[in-house]
Amino acid sequence: MTSPSDTASASSPAPEPAPALHVRGTLLPSGERRDLWLVGDRVTFSRVAGAITVADAGYILPGLVDAHCHLGIQPGGRPSEGIDQARSLAVVDREAGILAIRDAGSPIPYASLDDDPDMPRLARAGRHVAPPKRYLRDIGVEVGEADLRDEITRQAGQGNGWVKLVGDWIDRGVGDLAPAWDVTAMAGAIEAAHAAGARVAVHTFAEESVAALVRAGVDSVEHGTGLNESDIDEMANRGTALVPTMINIKTFGGIAAQAQDKFPSYAQHMLTLRDRFPSIVRAAYEAGVPIYVGSDAGGGIDHGLAAQEMLLLHEAGLPAEAVLRAGSWGAREWLGFPGLVEGGLADLVVYAEDPRTDLTTLLRPHRIVLRGRVVR
Repeated sequence: MTSPSDTASASSPAPEPAPALHVRGTLLPSGERRDLWLVGDRVTFSRVAGAITVADAGYILPGLVDAHCHLGIQPGGRPSEGIDQARSLAVVDREAGILAIRDAGSPIPYASLDDDPDMPRLARAGRHVAPPKRYLRDIGVEVGEADLRDEITRQAGQGNGWVKLVGDWIDRGVGDLAPAWDVTAMAGAIEAAHAAGARVAVHTFAEESVAALVRAGVDSVEHGTGLNESDIDEMANRGTALVPTMINIKTFGGIAAQAQDKFPSYAQHMLTLRDRFPSIVRAAYEAGVPIYVGSDAGGGIDHGLAAQEMLLLHEAGLPAEAVLRAGSWGAREWLGFPGLVEGGLADLVVYAEDPRTDLTTLLRPHRIVLRGRVVR
């Protein structure tokens, strides 16, 4: 299984050769005032004669990342209506300075966008693998325990390095969150995904499921509201990533209100998970758990909100530089998209003010360059 940065689509249209570009400013994270030249899709610090200067002041950040979103889910929660709609959602992200995306589960295939010159870099899972009749309708592929390993292996071939496992959801018979399958079966699915060369992102809200899945070797915990101190220590020891999706967690109040009459235990549980979550995220950061920005865009959450997610991480207690790492150079490295280093990828955003001293600057990109071409 190759990484997203190594893949190439023979069917992608070849872009017009772009002129070499020149950018000058304060380069983050180093804080040094530097000159960068962008030749095609690559960065160099060696002067290129005749390059066009597109920014000569400001703060230069490797392109932002949304490490948990869904281009295959349209506003309202239905599957996107084909590749064109997925492309239009990615453009919304691009215009906000989000130049790399991990799609954490798509009900439609769109591999032809992987190397589209107008698209952000794409790391993709295939479809969500979910339990029967216990997930969002038409979004996941629903399988029983007997077929779980085989389906995970199949989905590893549908993405370009990731699979998405639904670890828990409401069980109407129980009246609360419960593991999607037996935890031993889920551990076997994680093993199968790794054998197929894919990393595993697991959706989990509840306590029992996240504890078991962390210890089974999942690569990233999505949401993770049920984490406790022991789970956090285990993640730190293993290097397991946390993608908190704090924008999503803020919606738990509405979910609880809708469920209150039929499932009061579930409703109260969701509120408790929501209210304790900022302290969980702060504890994970302090323990050394890798944290990355993900908005959970798709369905009820708009695209283009990575900067807003970063502000919520800061409110939870992460220092500004840790937030910037989580949503820029650190997340790019995690996903296999080199940053602004010699020979790195020519994706950057220039801001007029210093985001290290005011993270709201991220809401106001001044210049956006994707794949060596100015897009804003």
